[in-house]
Amino acid sequence: MTDRTIPEYGAFIDGRFRELGPVWFEAREAATGEILARLTRSGPAEVDDAVEAADRAFPAWAALTAEHRAALLMRFAAAIEENAETLARLESVDTGRHIREMREDYAATVTQLRYFASVVLAHEGFGRQLATGYLVAKRVPLGVCGQIIPWNDPAVMMAFKIAPALAAGNTVVLKPDRNASVSVMEITRLAADIFPPGVLNVVPGYGTEVGSALTAHPKVRKLAFTGSTETGRTVAEAGASRLVSSILELGGKSPSIVFPDIEDMDAVVANATFGVLMCNGQSCLAGTRLFVHADIYDRFLELLVARFESLQVGPPLDETTDLSGMIHAEHAKKVLSMIEAGIAEGARLVTGGHRAHVPGFEQGNFIEPTILEATNAMSVAREEIFGPVLCVIRWDDYETMIAEANDTPYGLASGIYTSNLRHAMDTADRLDAGSVWINEYFNLSGGVPFGGFKDSGLGREFCFDTLNEYTQLKSITIATSTKPAA
Repeated sequence: MTDRTIPEYGAFIDGRFRELGPVWFEAREAATGEILARLTRSGPAEVDDAVEAADRAFPAWAALTAEHRAALLMRFAAAIEENAETLARLESVDTGRHIREMREDYAATVTQLRYFASVVLAHEGFGRQLATGYLVAKRVPLGVCGQIIPWNDPAVMMAFKIAPALAAGNTVVLKPDRNASVSVMEITRLAADIFPPGVLNVVPGYGTEVGSALTAHPKVRKLAFTGSTETGRTVAEAGASRLVSSILELGGKSPSIVFPDIEDMDAVVANATFGVLMCNGQSCLAGTRLFVHADIYDRFLELLVARFESLQVGPPLDETTDLSGMIHAEHAKKVLSMIEAGIAEGARLVTGGHRAHVPGFEQGNFIEPTILEATNAMSVAREEIFGPVLCVIRWDDYETMIAEANDTPYGLASGIYTSNLRHAMDTADRLDAGSVWINEYFNLSGGVPFGGFKDSGLGREFCFDTLNEYTQLKSITIATSTKPAA
């Protein structure tokens, strides 16, 4: 690849892309290491310009009718849908996730935009008659929203953040992760022809530079972040110091529970495999702790191993690939070191656990799908690995299993597999998790609330209530007459 073919992206501020700045960074293909693009390494100056642009655009954008804003979001969704295959292939090589999964991500991105374009039309306040007049309580937007997204699901996370914020009448300054910014910048190119200048601004760069400046900016009135719990606390503290609220979607170590009464073991094995290996295992909601009842444990594990070992590890654009690589070498090294630490701690390596060789992609960071037999007290069953690693835990006592499933600082998601309705509902009620998926892991569609308990975050995304997160109630009381002076 020559320099002439390498695209360059400056920050997108006030409706236009700036020239590549004097300080920039490279985006590299995850599977080959080749340069994919060059992007401006934004800093406090770009953040300030972006926030000021968003602040100037806010009054006019907020004054538009919900129908007008919804129509523009619908146009944006249609533009993404029209370009979905190109965008999916770009994001696939950028992040290393396989193309079939990326297509599903772009369908979800379009759905999210259309969902909020629709439900905002029903997002109303309330009113009632008072003894001396009337009350009108209306939902009003907050202003400039600072939003920070991770590298594992760039398009979906962008839609998660901007769709409710823009629908509700706010303006946005978005920071994509420096490891996965290219598809976001291309999506922004589509937005440039749809939204008024300043409504959506995108500043690529490093978290310590862009993220810190964005969360601390005095004109940012709402923060939204998806990423690690550690960084989420920093974002929340920055907002709290200025009395600004935050939506935080953070880490997870989610349990899935298999009861002995399941009817189709092969189907449960397939779904549990999907639940841990989606996004190549690089997902905060992955079902990484699998509690399997002792009565079916041996047969279930046998089928699970066969399933894992049948998966095709390969390059992201290969249509036959089931599992591709990690985002970059440093992350792959971390995942492998955590596997090794788990084995040293006493976990039994059942399958996988090593780098996978993919001919022609020697610069990639491929790891075999890995199963460890573990106990819930082991670090591999307690710490977020963020890779294709499943911890299988045997259980036979229900109360002990529930206690162990909840014995984690996280509470993002969980899964239950059973044919018994009472088992399903009683267990769902007792799990400390924001999402409980029964018989189908990651059964998430538009309108279903998503967010975590405990250290997994604050607030809910993906649903009607998210519009309340991006607005505040304003009450107006109207007296029909002024009381006579005493």
